[in-house]
This record gives sequence, structure tokens and C-alpha cells, in this order.
Amino acid sequence: MGILSRTSYVVRSKVNALLDRSEDPSETLDYSYEQLRDQLQDVKGGIADLTTQKKRLEIQQRRLEENVEKHNEQAREAVRQDREDLARQALEKKKGKMNQIEDLDAQIADLQETQDSLVEKKNTLQSRIEEFRTQKETMKARYEAAEASTRVSEAMTGAGDEMEDVGRAIERATERTEDMEARAEAMDELEQSGAFEDALSDQDNIDRELEALSTDSEVDAELETLRSEVGEDTDGRSANEPADREVAAESEAVGDGAATGDGGAVGSDGGAADDGDGADDGAGSGETDAGTDPEVEAELEELQDEDR
Repeated sequence: MGILSRTSYVVRSKVNALLDRSEDPSETLDYSYEQLRDQLQDVKGGIADLTTQKKRLEIQQRRLEENVEKHNEQAREAVRQDREDLARQALEKKKGKMNQIEDLDAQIADLQETQDSLVEKKNTLQSRIEEFRTQKETMKARYEAAEASTRVSEAMTGAGDEMEDVGRAIERATERTEDMEARAEAMDELEQSGAFEDALSDQDNIDRELEALSTDSEVDAELETLRSEVGEDTDGRSANEPADREVAAESEAVGDGAATGDGGAVGSDGGAADDGDGADDGAGSGETDAGTDPEVEAELEELQDEDR
């Protein structure tokens, strides 16, 4: 194989591969269907032309038949006129016309056979075209379904070129977003550490540290105030507890004195003495109650005021 032949072969193979990649089966089937319809139209046109030629021959045959009849009448008229020469000429013309009619009959018969054959072929071609049309639509539907399924599968798996580009774009956007977030966090960290000074503020690093210390001192002072208030509330509760215990003890003493007075009144031996003792005890108890009630009431009022 020479260089030119190899070059030609390579070029043809490249062109063929390019055509295969650019070929659309749906378009190819539609084009083939249109070609078949064009062929059918050509066949119909040929049948029409053939039929036209046959009709012309039939018209010419009818004219010859009319001439034959005319020459026959001429020959009869010549015989009646005793003109055999004219009758002979008319019969000779009649015979020539009859020969032409026979030739036309043969041609018309041939054209009719050809027409019948063409009509039969046209019907066969039309049937095949209809079958091809059905197959074409079926193949187009199958191809479109397969193409759609392939696109969906590529979209789901990310195997297609477009989805691959989309995936790469998402990866690039993610990487850029992460870089921007990291840079923002780094700038915030450097700004908080004082490495970068705020361009919109006149304070330097020392001013910011002093301001932070002042803020911490204010927070500590407020915390000490809260602790003092909580401590005072605790001391107030501790001071009120002994007074509560004294009130409870005095209440128990009053109850015991009343019980002793009742026993002296009921006893049978030394009833008067016991009654006197009981009266004394009752008087003593009454004095005790009279001496402690104001304090108890005052403490209770203080407790109520504190609760309010």
C-alpha cells in the first residue's frame, strides 16, 4: 500500500468516524423515509406518463378507425359511380390505415402491460413504505427512550460530561468557600490578638488592654456587691433564729403552768392550800405572759416586715 492510498484510507476512516458521531438515527430514518416517498412519487409520475402515452395512441387509433370508415365509404361511392380506380385507391388507403391500427393495438397492449406492472410495483412499494414508516416511528421511540434513559442514568451517576462539569464547578466553589471562611477566621483571630489594628479606630494595643482591665474591674466590683447583699440576707436569718427558739420555749412554759394549776384544784388532801398554790402559780404565770407578749409581738412584726 502506497503513501497516497494509505492517506486516502486514513482520511476516509476519519471522515466515517466523524459522520458516525454526528449522525442522528432519528434524522437518518426520517431522511430514508423521505427518499422512499420520493421514489414512490417518481413511480407514480412514470405511471402517469405511461398512461398519457397510451391515451395518445388510443386517440390516434380512433382517428385511424374513422379514416378507415371514411375510405370504405369512398370506395363504395366510387363503385356506384363506376370509378374503379378511385375505389381501388380508397381501398388501398383503407388497408394502410388498418395496418397502422394493428400496430397501434400492439403498442397499446404493451403499454397496458407495462402500466399494470408499474401499478403493481407501486402498490408493493407503497406497502413497504407504510411498513417502513411504522418501523421508523418504533425505532425513533426506542431510540428516544434509550437516549432519555441514558441521560437520566448519567445524571444520577454523574458519568456524563455535563454532570462532570457541574461536579467540578461544585468542587471549585466548595474549595473557594472554604478558603474564604478560613481567611475570615484568620483575620478575626489576628484582629482579636492585636496583630492587626483596626483602621477605623484610634486606639492602639495598649488602649485596648487598659479598656479590658477597666471592664474586668467593674465586673469584679459588681460581683463583690452581689456577694455582700447575699451575706447580709444570710446574717439576718441567723439572728432571727434564737428569738424564734425563745418564743417557742416560753409557749411551752405557759402550757406546763396551766397543767399544774388544774391538778391542785382536783386533789382531795389540802384542797385550800393547793388552791392557794394554784392561784399563786396562776398569778405568776399571768405575770410571765404579760411580761413576754410585747416582745413576741414586736419580733413577729419585724419578721412580717422583713417578709414584706
